[in-house]
Amino acid sequence: MHRLIRERRKAALTNYKRRVALLKGGQPRVVVRKTNTGLIMQVITYDPKGDKVLAAAHSFELGKFNWPAHKNMPTAYLTGLLLARKAKSIAKDEMVLDIGLYKPVKSSLIFAAAKGSIDGGLKIKADIKVDETRIRGEHIAKYAGSLKGDALKKQFSTYTSKNIDLANIGKLFDDAKSKIMNA
Repeated sequence: MHRLIRERRKAALTNYKRRVALLKGGQPRVVVRKTNTGLIMQVITYDPKGDKVLAAAHSFELGKFNWPAHKNMPTAYLTGLLLARKAKSIAKDEMVLDIGLYKPVKSSLIFAAAKGSIDGGLKIKADIKVDETRIRGEHIAKYAGSLKGDALKKQFSTYTSKNIDLANIGKLFDDAKSKIMNA
């Protein structure tokens, strides 16, 4: 066990000083982790035998709500919203945000995901401010509008292959949000 802790600390996989500080509060943690292709969110409680996952959401689950999963602001927000819907029964408990080794950068994906969880009903002890226009994907529509032809197809190939009109990404976001809220 101690060898594993040493290896994780040496490889910079776990900041044990921060982890102990989070665990001392005894509150459930909303854990946000980015992968190469998406986002994973979990509500976790500490147990001496190993952490217990109470609810989990992955950005790829958003396909059920007609949202093309990517690693961007709207996807992060919707993943947080989905986690909150899955964690309805434990939403009465106050939770803390666990961002792991990520640096807290203002208006980042991690805080967009936390904002989605808060809007969905989770009580997270954090002061989170994220630009609403970026959450709706308006920055994506604006950038896509500046591209033409092959550049647009190359940059947004997964959107264009699914015949998604990027000019209407805000409406697509609103539809996915309402489907998640009503699920």
